[in-house]
Amino acid sequence: MLTPEQLAGLRRDIRFSAQLGGRTLEFRSTWGLFSPREIDEGTRLLLDHLHIEPSDDCLDLGCGYGPIGLTLAALAPQGRTLLVDKDFVAVDYANRNARLNRLDNAEARLSNGFDQIEPERRFDLIASNVPAKVGKELLAILLHDAHARLRPGGRLYLVTINGLRQYMERNLTEVFGNYDKLKQGAHYTVALAQRA
Repeated sequence: MLTPEQLAGLRRDIRFSAQLGGRTLEFRSTWGLFSPREIDEGTRLLLDHLHIEPSDDCLDLGCGYGPIGLTLAALAPQGRTLLVDKDFVAVDYANRNARLNRLDNAEARLSNGFDQIEPERRFDLIASNVPAKVGKELLAILLHDAHARLRPGGRLYLVTINGLRQYMERNLTEVFGNYDKLKQGAHYTVALAQRA
């Protein structure tokens, strides 16, 4: 049985800092969010292999407490970065972490994929650490929506578990007409597709 002090400790924000994209970022998170105590291996692999311009407008799809999107915002200070997640707790922490790191060009909002993003809004770069269990139906919707929302020459970067690698190759090739495997690690693969 937990003591009241132990329980109070579990309720407190988890706090840590991480080196991402050559920057040190501070994070607050909580139990119930993905990888709450540290930046997971897939996210690190993704961030090590994306190319970003300082003026890129970026989208972090399924942002959690914000490690991908806030790194994008830090690396593209002249652009705007939108972070979306379907979990209101994740969105709350992502916005708090944006303020904590003084990233005024980043904003998190509640959205299931693209459904709450203004239809006319376009991006130069979309990045996502794709959850393994979202289902092929939602993945199909997300890939088609990402293609529609990228500007010409825009880039979609995805990290998935290796078990989804061939599915992603097939579907990105179908939707985008191209697929580039940037890195395959022990457990995760980073893929890039570009809008022509």
